[in-house]
Amino acid sequence: MRSGTYVGCFKAYDVRGRVPQELNPPLARFIGRAYAALIHPRKVAVGHDVRSTSPELVAALCEGLTESGVDVVDIGLVGTEEVYFATFSLGLDGGIMVTASHNPRDYNGMKFTREQGRPISADTGLLQMEETVMEELRRDGYVHWAPPARDESVPRGTVSKADTRPKYVEHLLTYIDVSKLRPLKIVANAGYGGAGPVLDMLEKSLPFQFVKLNHVPDGSFPAGVPNPMLPENRVVTAEAVVAEKADLGIAWDGDFDRCFFFDETGGFVEGYYLVGLLAGRALKRHPGAAIIHDPRLVWNTEEIVREAGGTPVVSKSGHAFIKEKMRAVDAAYGGEMSAHHYFKEFSYCDSGMIPWLQVAEAVCEQGRPLSAMVSERIAKYPVSGEINLTLGDPLRALAAVKDRYRSAALGVDEIDGLSMEFARWRFNVRMSNTEPVVRVNVETRADKDLLREKTQELLDALEKAG
Repeated sequence: MRSGTYVGCFKAYDVRGRVPQELNPPLARFIGRAYAALIHPRKVAVGHDVRSTSPELVAALCEGLTESGVDVVDIGLVGTEEVYFATFSLGLDGGIMVTASHNPRDYNGMKFTREQGRPISADTGLLQMEETVMEELRRDGYVHWAPPARDESVPRGTVSKADTRPKYVEHLLTYIDVSKLRPLKIVANAGYGGAGPVLDMLEKSLPFQFVKLNHVPDGSFPAGVPNPMLPENRVVTAEAVVAEKADLGIAWDGDFDRCFFFDETGGFVEGYYLVGLLAGRALKRHPGAAIIHDPRLVWNTEEIVREAGGTPVVSKSGHAFIKEKMRAVDAAYGGEMSAHHYFKEFSYCDSGMIPWLQVAEAVCEQGRPLSAMVSERIAKYPVSGEINLTLGDPLRALAAVKDRYRSAALGVDEIDGLSMEFARWRFNVRMSNTEPVVRVNVETRADKDLLREKTQELLDALEKAG
């Protein structure tokens, strides 16, 4: 069964929808009961982002959990990774983050984990949760939005407050050697999301001077919803780096599970090249380890990992798939070009704080700017940047492209969408799990002219067929 009218907020990896039309407190209460029925936890962490609707959703979610006999550890206003940290560091049975990350301000949502921060997605329980919610709604007739009377033989759970941030920040600092750091000027744009308070606490242990933009959490998002993936949202950070003569620029999304980088010229650094940089550093900590990467862009990462003595392992895109693969091969690090970075010591979960700490450490250690670290790699493997196309028939378009290029391809895989490799270029085309678009990525071997030619050729072929 797929989502009905009342539970259209259930997606592939999480719950997400407009409030109150698609997600509201009564539904949040049902979701808490469904989560409890799925994993039968004794104690779970619950946190929330800065959105104005988050506290009411948390209250209803906790009602659904506690009436199911679950004890809740409420960690308050946090980032998604702080829920992961609370779950694995406190030995809890699961965690729920109330957030819509970078979605418009009238949205909200939830991300779910089991023990050790293991994700719950459509393939691992989210669909069952949706079905449970639908069953209870049908029983109620969609009228009162009230679950049946609770089983009084099950003791009601409790809600306790906990401040896990000090231990979380202490943990973050274990990923770098503070003694190797030197004074840097860093522009930090929290986008009025949740990153600001964490940065303030980290700042006490670091020799950096921060230029803080949009720093204080504000769920009304005065500067627009924080989503640095959008080029127009990068301008303020880039301009501040130049104006302040900073060494580095960083911007986060709303729940700061992703961070984005700007070099000392204000230039935006594609996430693809950060995957290679962080993979190389991970292999210094874990010699010979496996490194996970997504299939959209691969050549740069594979070369760096092999030269550093590691084993590159491709995984389907998406945090649930990356985390599962990392655990399966005990990978030291996993990276997606979409700015999600995963770390073994962080229970294989993604963090938006660990990457910038390690990049800043690299700038200090090497004594050269970020632009110098990535310029050679950019020249060696130039990329198109991810291009989103809205097509009427994406499946037909992918089939037509596969037929067109099949005879010339040296390699074809469909781990995630369609990837085709040739002697001097390769591409990946995949349908988004979260938006009605097709995402296109192209890379070449040190040939920008070929990159422009093949990118346009591929886009034309997709639009014609789709």
